[in-house]
Amino acid sequence: MSAPRGEPLPLFRSGHVLAAEQACVLRLETDPDDVEALKVVAVAALRRGDAPRAIAKLTHASRVDPADTIVRYHLARAHELAGNVIAALAWYDTALALAPDFHLARLNYGAALERAGQDRRALWQWARALRDAQARGRWLDTSTTPAGLQPLVGRAVRAVRDGRRELLAQALEPLESRYGGAALGRVRHALRIYLQEEPAQSADPRQQPTFLAFPGLPAVPIPDRALFEWIGPLEAQYAAIRAELEALLPQAAGRERVFDSDALERANLRGSHGAPAWDGYYFYRHGERRDDNCARCPATARALEALPLSRVPGHGPEVLFSVFAPGTQLLAHRGVTNTRLVAHLPLIVPADCALRVGSKLHVWREGEVVVFDDTYEHEAWNRSGETRIVLIFDVWNPHLTEVERLALADLVGAIGDFRRAVEVA
Repeated sequence: MSAPRGEPLPLFRSGHVLAAEQACVLRLETDPDDVEALKVVAVAALRRGDAPRAIAKLTHASRVDPADTIVRYHLARAHELAGNVIAALAWYDTALALAPDFHLARLNYGAALERAGQDRRALWQWARALRDAQARGRWLDTSTTPAGLQPLVGRAVRAVRDGRRELLAQALEPLESRYGGAALGRVRHALRIYLQEEPAQSADPRQQPTFLAFPGLPAVPIPDRALFEWIGPLEAQYAAIRAELEALLPQAAGRERVFDSDALERANLRGSHGAPAWDGYYFYRHGERRDDNCARCPATARALEALPLSRVPGHGPEVLFSVFAPGTQLLAHRGVTNTRLVAHLPLIVPADCALRVGSKLHVWREGEVVVFDDTYEHEAWNRSGETRIVLIFDVWNPHLTEVERLALADLVGAIGDFRRAVEVA
């Protein structure tokens, strides 16, 4: 039986590796710089375990086309086969510098790092590889993972699961050593829920945090005001806070969009009086104090510092004068965790403005604070032809102990550190 004939790449992809290699060898006799032919010959050599031949062909190809990421990936694999892990890691680095979303290269990079004894770096690479692949619907289960990759993907999944658990648990150890394990029992339970080792359970199934569910807290859409001793002193500052807001309004300085892209605004806002707009004068954003707005509004800043704001470095609190343009509606959504509650001090509220939390409808009244659990589905609207403004801020759930608050700040910070490490891997 004669060997198959045709173009090398279709032959190679259809499994006729030897025929494709032979065709490419002939092609290289007339065009030694044919990168595709060099790759076919090199990969065929790799499959036979001939690392020197593969390295020679791929090194030639890398000189011809320095931007070919596949060449660099196969060079890394070839150097691994040759036992040169240092060179392999360098080639993986160059491949991923050119194509950061090349999750197959990143998966194998993690394995090479593990073999080199660099377990922490391997963890970041595997976590990023899994994240990127799964975002594209791959490596979710055996049906979305090629059979040949399943052992390595399985090892990466286990390493990421175990490594993440260990790193997050370590964040709690100093407080646990100081206060004892019982003081952090609910926090440890919350961590197991976050890691999907236990299911989240709530007394009210409508309460569904999108990020961190904390066990043992009452599930109430709008808690009783009597739980918050700070409400009275804050409401007493209403006139001073409103005066500072009114002084800000003519200025563009210090004002910014709440959603920082047009796409997010289109997904979350609707308008009945033209284009919707949600802007804010922030005092804290993602936990970072905005000194300029605090300086412009000293009475407001002093009032805020007296509150039990949910302080988590890099995450919270979020505090702002929240400005809804006429006709703006914020569509229904859920918050991230029941460990914090959201409070509103209404400052300028025209008619036909309201907040829905779960099945509860709340109509803002100027100067009267409302506190709600935003892990219930909620939405807000300004159906009037005027601007609506409330002071929004995050406070700790009052049913948390002080030790639990400290531990949550450390835990959420560690989760953020893990995510950032994966992002830059």
